[in-house]
Order: sequence, then C-alpha cells, then structure tokens
Amino acid sequence: MKRRDFLRNSLLGTAGLTVLGGLGSSAVAAGKAPVKLTILHTNDMHSRIEPFPASDRQFGNMGGMARRATLVSQIRAQEPNVLLLDSGDIFQGTPYFNFFGGELEFKLMTQMGYDASTLGNHDFDNGLEGLKKQLPHAGFPFLSANYDFSQTILAGQFKPYKVFEKQGLRIGVFGIGLQLAGLVSDRNFGATKYLDPYQTAKNMVQQLRGPEKCDMVICLSHLGYKYESAKPDDLKLAAQVAGIDLILGGHTHTFLDQPVPVQDPNGRRTLVNQVGWSGINLGRLDYIFELGSRRPAVAATTVLPVREV
Repeated sequence: MKRRDFLRNSLLGTAGLTVLGGLGSSAVAAGKAPVKLTILHTNDMHSRIEPFPASDRQFGNMGGMARRATLVSQIRAQEPNVLLLDSGDIFQGTPYFNFFGGELEFKLMTQMGYDASTLGNHDFDNGLEGLKKQLPHAGFPFLSANYDFSQTILAGQFKPYKVFEKQGLRIGVFGIGLQLAGLVSDRNFGATKYLDPYQTAKNMVQQLRGPEKCDMVICLSHLGYKYESAKPDDLKLAAQVAGIDLILGGHTHTFLDQPVPVQDPNGRRTLVNQVGWSGINLGRLDYIFELGSRRPAVAATTVLPVREV
C-alpha cells in the first residue's frame, strides 16, 4: 500500500516480537487441537503518521502508519487468530495532531483494525473535551480500569476490560494508566480520579480469571517500564500482581529486544514488553495453547522493524 493513497483514503473518510508458548484453555481441554494466538502491539505512537525523514540519523525511513498497515495485513493473511493492541500516547508529536486533533490517528488505527487501546498522558493534551470529540472516529474500545471518569464529561465512555474470543479461547484485556496529577495540566483531566494501579489490576485479574473464565490475561499499561523510585511501573506491577500473563507497556519509550520475564507472587512468570515509540517497531508475540500447559513458555524471539521501503 502506498503511503499517499493510505492517507488520502483515510482523510476522505473523515511489526515485531515472536514468542511461542503454551497455556491451558477450555478449548484445548475439550480435546481440540492446539490453538495459535498472535498478538501485535504498539505504544507511544505520538502522531507519527509518516515515517521519519531519510535524513534522520537514528530512525531514517522508519515508522509510519502505511508500512505498519501493510505488515499487519500480511500477518493477518498468514495467521488465523490475531489481536492488535496499543498502550497509549497516540496523540502529540507531529503537525498532524496540531491540525486534526487526533482524528487522523484514530481513523488510521480503525482502518488497520486495532482491537483495543488504553489511554496515555498525552491523550489528554486537548483536554477531556478534545478526547471526547475524537472518540467517534475510533472504531475500537479504549480500556481504562484505574481512571474514574464518573464525574466528568467522559462518564460511560470507557470500559475497564474486554474479553476477546479466538477459536474457543477467551482472552481478557484490561488497561492501566499512570498518575496524571503533576504530569498533565489539572484542567486537562478535570475531575478524573486516579485509582491505585496494583489493587485495580488485582481486581481485574480476579474478574477475568473468575467470572469471565479467561484463558489468558493481558494488561495494556501506560505506567512506564522501570523506575528507581517507588513510582509504579510495569516491572513492579508484574512482581506484585499474580495472574497476568503479559504486560504490554508504554510511556518510557523503552526498546526491548525481547520480552522480560518477571516472577509473580505465585511463582509464575509474567512477560513484560515495550517496543519503543513512534511506530518504529510493531511488537509481535505468538502463543500456542496446548493441553496440559498452564502458562506460556518462550520458544523464540525476533524483532522486526517498521521500515519504509
């Protein structure tokens, strides 16, 4: 797909890491063949619609929505069960945001078939009014479990989690955000209440593993990968909350060559991943759900950059 045509079609309408593993599931336990699940993910896109210019010393010709759309389409043509997820900070960073206020970003993500995203701090840069204005252009849900919008104009706009069904598997996905006070202007988040991310995540796991009977639990996090202080981050979340299989992070623009395993309070492994920023990489993780396996096991990892050709 040519970048110019991709952008024109969207305006007129106005990839990665690989992990193979096994996990117990109702579908497999019922005697069906092993099921493969492919997870694609991004974070901190920051309105990077076009690739970085060729003159950029570090990221020349990398990133860009058109190339990512092509990669996603190619993977979907090869794999039967794909989830495309994002970990926030879709807004801010190029003139496209200044001119269109986030409309173009949401429309292009919808065209690519994103399944869900969570909110980053920069997604509040045009205030609650600016975010609400653009939500009708997003054909995918924003998942936010620890922001309480009940006393704002965004009341009822977001769900804490969503369960996706793929070939008999139930995949629970929930969103966790960072503390906005001190980072975002007070007037931009208004009466939004921040809830403890660790306790909220525990509540989400209990709901998804219990009543929702999920085979896998994924957290879309915009906490940040790692801090030396006591500030909540993805590594601390993984270590303190049992039952999360995968944390897809954002905010710190961290480039990881492979997912980082963290032991949870029950002695099981949670994988933490983040793929930089500006769509330079499309993260990819492949899981195989096999009879008798209880949690994923890494078999192989690779990194595929999003490069304009």
